[in-house]
Amino acid sequence: MHKIELTTQINAPIERCFLLSLSVDVHCQSTKGTNEKAIAGVTSGLMKLNDTVTWRAKHFGIYQNLTSKITQYEYPNCFVDEMMKGAFKRMYHQHLFQQNGEGTIMKDVFEFEAPFGILGKVFSKLVLVNYMRHFLEIRNSTIKKVAEGEEWEKLLGILPK
Repeated sequence: MHKIELTTQINAPIERCFLLSLSVDVHCQSTKGTNEKAIAGVTSGLMKLNDTVTWRAKHFGIYQNLTSKITQYEYPNCFVDEMMKGAFKRMYHQHLFQQNGEGTIMKDVFEFEAPFGILGKVFSKLVLVNYMRHFLEIRNSTIKKVAEGEEWEKLLGILPK
């Protein structure tokens, strides 16, 4: 099992950061490099407890599908998504939020295990850990940019007032 922990300081309210992290649309903005699209389950808007989404993306030159489910949801402090079906043997992603003055500390704890036994372990150590860290950093950078800018106001149709 591999664990990646990231911390991102965002100059925006905790509620906004939490909801933007649950936005399928914001996630799609962050994954343009892998041509990721939501193809089943919740395909736009905000996810909530027990929602699923199936993502289709190109990683390592191969199109792959991954279905995840929101298995824990505690507004506005944390939520967890877990892989139900996909390329990993196991994937568990905690999204934690803490108010920090007028801003928010967003923390990711991403745990995964690759399939294929020892070959999967070697590939994870040599390639996949850094690949997934970079993938999450881009996602967090997009959430930060949207939350701190005026672009988030375009999402008012999906955000509760």
